[in-house]
Amino acid sequence: MTTPTGVQVHLEANGVRAQISQVGASLRHLLVGDTTVVPPYPDDSPAPSCSGVVLVPWPNRIRDGIWVDGDETRALAITEPKLNNAIHGLLRYTAYEIAEQSDATVLLRADVVPQIGYPYLLETSVRYTLDDDGVTVEHTIVNRSEDPAPVALGTHPFLTVSDVDPKQLLLRIPAETFFETDDRLLPVGESPVSGGTDLRTPRRLADVQLDTGFATLRREEDGRVHSTITAPDGRVVTLWQGAGLDYLQAYTSTSYPGQELVVALEPMSAPAEAFNSGRGLRHLAPGETWTAQWGVTLTNS
Repeated sequence: MTTPTGVQVHLEANGVRAQISQVGASLRHLLVGDTTVVPPYPDDSPAPSCSGVVLVPWPNRIRDGIWVDGDETRALAITEPKLNNAIHGLLRYTAYEIAEQSDATVLLRADVVPQIGYPYLLETSVRYTLDDDGVTVEHTIVNRSEDPAPVALGTHPFLTVSDVDPKQLLLRIPAETFFETDDRLLPVGESPVSGGTDLRTPRRLADVQLDTGFATLRREEDGRVHSTITAPDGRVVTLWQGAGLDYLQAYTSTSYPGQELVVALEPMSAPAEAFNSGRGLRHLAPGETWTAQWGVTLTNS
């Protein structure tokens, strides 16, 4: 069946089930045992609020779509007209090629082709692999241009713990700083977390309202950043970020289909406006390959 998000890939192994959408290579649904940790949305709907979508070659926003590339000033298409920004990269609405598939893993591929405001050719892929307690996601980007290519990436999963009051979920983000933003949600400064942005100690989802970028993330002994939502019964959903994914956007929503309250925890290699600030931005040499990993797990505390 044709849907607004293309072909749907269903994975199932070791008591874990996932649904991956072809458009945006998005993580559309994830269940560990009987617990939904990535909430689904209707099959006849496009991805709400960019749910699960891969964001490449930049996540978040670029002011006015304008950035300076060496001696050139480039102008990207404005994809957030309300705020006059270029948002979430160039593959958000692309139907990826489903290159490999088995019960437990799928590999999706798509190219970023030279276009207005971005004259570079990238090969990109994303592999979803089911684990005993969730999913591991690996992104690969190869620069097929003749010149170094500026690259960043992110993704946009929404998380929950099914069958509990979402307002009682406890959110923890191990970030020391956050980005202050203007009325166009673009960064204007960076400050130590405090009050509603200090989530180093868990806080109820009912008590926070976020569309906030975080930095200075603390890594654990395994080298990963662990952000968590914890249910009153002790179930813990963890969003982990591997090397190179040094930023996180958190977004709470009361308008996600079928969900009273839900939170997106978005691992990113660079924050908003990275094409202008250079923060977290990679310049891949011709032929250079970059990989990054993140994942979601469900455990009991």
